Amino acid sequence: MSTHSCRNPTEPGRLGPRPGSTLFAWARLWCWALVLAVLSACHANAPGAVERATMLTRKGQELEAIAVLREHLATHPEALEERQLLVRVLAITGDLGAAKREAEQLAKHAGADSPLPWIELGHAFELAHRYERALDMYDRAARIAPSDPAGPRVGGLRAARWGEVELAEPRLVEALRREPTNSTVWHALGVVRVHLGDLDGAALAYRSGLKADPRALENRIGLATIAVKSGDAAGALRQYEAVLAGRPKFADGYLGKSWALLELGRLDEAEAAIDTAVRLGADRDAARAQLEELWRRRRR
Repeated sequence: MSTHSCRNPTEPGRLGPRPGSTLFAWARLWCWALVLAVLSACHANAPGAVERATMLTRKGQELEAIAVLREHLATHPEALEERQLLVRVLAITGDLGAAKREAEQLAKHAGADSPLPWIELGHAFELAHRYERALDMYDRAARIAPSDPAGPRVGGLRAARWGEVELAEPRLVEALRREPTNSTVWHALGVVRVHLGDLDGAALAYRSGLKADPRALENRIGLATIAVKSGDAAGALRQYEAVLAGRPKFADGYLGKSWALLELGRLDEAEAAIDTAVRLGADRDAARAQLEELWRRRRR
C-alpha cells in the first residue's frame, strides 16, 4: 500500500490507483479476481444457467453469457446469484447503465435492507475504474444496512487497496464497530494506521485482531513491523518467534528474527536465522544485506 494519495494527477479529484502504477496493475488484477470469485462460487452452487454463463465468460464470450442469464431470469426473477453474476458481466462489457438496472432489480428481490445490490454495483463501477462511484455505492450499502458490516468493510478494504488511507480508516473503524471479531479487518486497519503514521493506533488494531483470533498471525507480523520501526529489537524478536512457531517455513519471518538478533548482539543466532531464511527461499538481496551487516559487526 502506498503512503501517498493515489488520485490520478491528470484527472483532479479522481480516486483510485494511477494508470501505469503498481497499484493500478494490482487493481486490474483484483477486478478480474472479483469476477472469477463470483463465477467460481456460482459454478459450485448453481449449475445450469450460471454454469453456462461462467464458461462463456471465461472464454471471453460475455454477450452470450448475458443472454443465458437474462433468459434464466425471465422465468426466475428472484434468482439472486444469477442476477449478481449478471451485474458483474455487464460491467465487464462496460454497460454500466444495464448493470445499474440489474442492481436495482437485485435490490427488489434481495430486500430493501440488503447491502448486496449496492456492493455489487460498487464492484461494477470498480471494474470500470470509476472509483468515486464505487465508493459511493459501498457507502450506500453501509447506510441501507446500518447493522451489517459488509458495506463499510468492503468500502474500507477497497479504499485501502487504492492507497486512499484517509478514506479507508473511518470505514474500517465503522465495520469493526459492527463486527469487532473480524481479525482481517483489524489487520487492514493496522496497516492503514501505520501508513498514517499512527503507530500506537496501529498496535492497538493489531492487538485487537489477535484478541479476535489468536491464529491470525498477520496481526502479529504487524506488531513485529511496528517494533522494528520503533527500534524495539526485543519486542520484534518476541513477535517473530511467535509467528515462526505458527509458520515455521515463513522465510521472511527468519529475516525479521535475524534483524532483531543482530540488534541484540546475538550474532551466531542471527547467522543461523539468515541461513534458514535462505534455505526457505527468502529474497537473496535482503539476506545478503543481513549477512553484510553481520560481517560488519563481527569486524568491530
